[in-house]
Amino acid sequence: MPCVVPTFEPENKYCMNTYFTLFALIGFSLTSCALRDNSTTLGTAKINNMPSGKTDTAVFGAGCFWCTEAVFQELEGVLKVTSGYSGGHILNPTYEQVCSKTSGHVEVTRLVYDPSVISYDELLEVFWKTHDPTTVDQQGNDVGPQYRSVIFYEKEAEKATAQKYKVALDKSGAWPNPVITSIEPLTNFYPAEDYHQNYYNQNGGQMYCRYVIRPKLEKFEKVFKDKLKKNH
Repeated sequence: MPCVVPTFEPENKYCMNTYFTLFALIGFSLTSCALRDNSTTLGTAKINNMPSGKTDTAVFGAGCFWCTEAVFQELEGVLKVTSGYSGGHILNPTYEQVCSKTSGHVEVTRLVYDPSVISYDELLEVFWKTHDPTTVDQQGNDVGPQYRSVIFYEKEAEKATAQKYKVALDKSGAWPNPVITSIEPLTNFYPAEDYHQNYYNQNGGQMYCRYVIRPKLEKFEKVFKDKLKKNH
């Protein structure tokens, strides 16, 4: 969420054709990832997954969680998206504390997904194609450490996969500047306040939704039209 509502998000600078070539060459897997345990305790927050053997989770920071939530909600196989805070030192942080830029937390989205429908690799593809992974603590007019580009992993396999694609993306030349996305272990996740959840769908007429999120979604829907939910 933006601390100050911006006007327009600048056009992304990436070359989409280069992205498609890159991810095809390094072999995005369409098979399911190994499943983690049914629940994970992270700091003081307990995360409960859906039935074991059927779902997995992923946590990404890619700028304003209103935007990231709206993108991942449209993907077939993504069952639930929760906006929240990760990576900081304050227990059960409030939005105001995160927005103060002193809590260490990042605005993130936590995905519960069906790995038999969409893989972790494919989620990474969406993550890197829908934000600028080269700007430090910034996405468009949203500026601050809470907007940094980060992948929080829960398993070593996720870490290795993310690192592999980050290196390949950096070497591809798809971006003129280095990819600075951080890859870190997930040590905590705190759901954001209720009014942040499902924000775009409930507040589509709000200025930020109309002038930042909607254009972003339109680009995303064109590129990933084959991966969208059928009722979209």
